[in-house]
Amino acid sequence: MNVRTRTRTAAAGFATLALLGLAACSSDSGSDAAGSGSEETMAEESPMASDEPSDEMSEDMSADPAANLVGPGCDAYAEQVPDGAGSITGMSTDPVAVAASNNPMLTTLTKAVSGELNPDVDLVDTLNGGEFTVFAPVDDAFAEVDKETLDTLATDADLLTTVLTYHVVPGQILPEDIAGEHETVQGDTLEVTGSGDELKVDDANVVCGGVMTQNATVYLVDSVLMPPM
Repeated sequence: MNVRTRTRTAAAGFATLALLGLAACSSDSGSDAAGSGSEETMAEESPMASDEPSDEMSEDMSADPAANLVGPGCDAYAEQVPDGAGSITGMSTDPVAVAASNNPMLTTLTKAVSGELNPDVDLVDTLNGGEFTVFAPVDDAFAEVDKETLDTLATDADLLTTVLTYHVVPGQILPEDIAGEHETVQGDTLEVTGSGDELKVDDANVVCGGVMTQNATVYLVDSVLMPPM
């Protein structure tokens, strides 16, 4: 079984992951030429919106960061992280990579996007530099991926970048508008179906969506999403 087949199998086995728990986002991209290249590629592929959220969205966040939450796991998230930088309110005050790095449910994703899993893949500056919708696999989703596949991602920078950028859509999309097909930064299309607490992204389930950060809307998912290979 080749790497891509193993990766597909891992993704099908557990529901969804999502791109954005970024726990250790302090990698020095300036000292890693390959990491910088990955960021530049992502930036080029992404038709970024403005760097600042819309006035309406900013007002919603400042009024109540929990106003747009959907998903069966939001109450459990609030209980696990009731306050602090990784809480629903705390994440709304930081750019997405920083916010994810403070969330104890997103530690593996954080390692993947910050150069800790693969030193040639550091997307922190890119993620913090535009407006995005991020489908972020929680740690339990990554735990379903076999060790051999994770080892491959740790050495195959192109494959890891492809998988991670498939979890990111340019622009901020609130739950009320999320259903439908969306072109990802990676270039392929993913589909969100359902509504309310029954949203799915491809075959992954949304655990808690509509989590706001300074520059992104985050949907925690229970499986790692896989683009067509």
